[in-house]
Amino acid sequence: MESFDINLATVASVIEIAVTPVFMLVGIAGFLAVLIARHGRTVDRSRALQKIQTITPDEASLVMVRREQSRLLRRMFLSHFAISLATFSAIIVCLVVVTLFVGHLLALQVALLVSVLFIVCMLMLSLAFSAFLGEVLVCTRTMQGALQHPDSFHAQQDSSISATGLQAENAT
Repeated sequence: MESFDINLATVASVIEIAVTPVFMLVGIAGFLAVLIARHGRTVDRSRALQKIQTITPDEASLVMVRREQSRLLRRMFLSHFAISLATFSAIIVCLVVVTLFVGHLLALQVALLVSVLFIVCMLMLSLAFSAFLGEVLVCTRTMQGALQHPDSFHAQQDSSISATGLQAENAT
């Protein structure tokens, strides 16, 4: 019975060590929620621009729509890249926790492996944050352009309003 108490105590200590990576998983999950929400808004805007593009007869407005679509593609690429990297870093955190437990159960020296996994995880997470920053910069530049040229922005909005009106008329 005494060996069970020792094993329980050592398992409890491994659980204490494994709690820190679990908190990291919670942070990564929050980051992923932000990334996915931003990606969804980008996709929604892209769909709205596709509708505007089909009904806009004005060539100048079409140029503005295509320019924004190009920026949206860049934003989607960056957000997808950030989501992928953050997801892979979360998987690596899970591998750290598994490695800690397996190392303890099999009495293996896993310190080097855990260190390498953690370093790789942090590098991937750093790249994910960098891609997120890039996506935010593209978004900010797009909005600055819309605010500096409000006439073209309003023309796009008017086109989308008239598109909605056309859809409502066609539905009746």
